[in-house]
Amino acid sequence: MYNKTTIIGNLGKDPVMKFTPNGIAVTNFSVATTARVSKDKTPNCPDGWKESYNGKAWELTTWWNVTAWRGLAETCNQFLAKGRTVYVEGEVKGEAINGAQNPRVWTGNDGVPRASFELTARVVKFLGGRSEGNGHGSYDAAEAPPGYANEEEPSIPF
Repeated sequence: MYNKTTIIGNLGKDPVMKFTPNGIAVTNFSVATTARVSKDKTPNCPDGWKESYNGKAWELTTWWNVTAWRGLAETCNQFLAKGRTVYVEGEVKGEAINGAQNPRVWTGNDGVPRASFELTARVVKFLGGRSEGNGHGSYDAAEAPPGYANEEEPSIPF
């Protein structure tokens, strides 16, 4: 059993696939999820939120760094592209501090502190979006080569 997290959002850039020294495929991609609050119901902008593109709502975007392994990695690399809408189900990974998973924190090139959420994908469903690819699909870790769902992911050496 694992902590199950689901997100639906759009890819921020094309996925990148690499291989571990043992030849295991690993694909990384970023997904943006956006929450919206109607200006009719919330006339004042909540802290940290910004005005939507149409001026009718407030928005808060969260970026997720997603990692897929083995067969799922190869499928994501083949069919996903920037702008594509996806459903991702997986396990949140982060920095374990005092028994709690926390986002990874770093300082950007501009000197501003940043944080990201890391998600190890178990299921990826292609929902559509700007880059439709080869149609809708749903792929999960069970469709990867035998042993994927039962093995721990190796640490990324790059």
